Amino acid sequence: MHGVSAASLVIGIASSPAERRQLARLLGGSDAFLIVSNVEQAREFLGVGELPPVVPPPVPAVHTEVPPLSQPPPDLSVDSDRRVLRWRDQEIDLTRLEHDVLLCLVDAPGQVWTYERLHLEVWGNRHLGRGSDIHSVVRRVRRKLARLDSTATIHAVRGVGFRLTPI
Repeated sequence: MHGVSAASLVIGIASSPAERRQLARLLGGSDAFLIVSNVEQAREFLGVGELPPVVPPPVPAVHTEVPPLSQPPPDLSVDSDRRVLRWRDQEIDLTRLEHDVLLCLVDAPGQVWTYERLHLEVWGNRHLGRGSDIHSVVRRVRRKLARLDSTATIHAVRGVGFRLTPI
């Protein structure tokens, strides 16, 4: 191996999109890096352990009285760099979990996110149990939306999941 330099690969694991962007900025000077959201993705890329691919379950068709949104309310935004929910000229801080759940819902307004799919996207693992962790985060986000007098809220689709809807 004289005169041959070995290439190095840096693998970063970050569960939220905001954390992955921050990690990409930090690793920007590296020769090669890979950023994934969970260990299974890293193993899959490296061919270690040959885990079956993680595919979110299809979103079932759900009929409710709440009309779906095609886009989030125009004055509602999530600032991922600062982890802040903005409604018109007001802002409120979000925890990492609140941010990640809300980001999923805002990026796909009107779409029903199943408990399993949210759990996979936000927590990086399969949904197990009764879902009290998801419900707790959603309850906190709803309170923050209400504190800002937002015209949007998170609507529960009983037994299925959640979606962002107008009030």
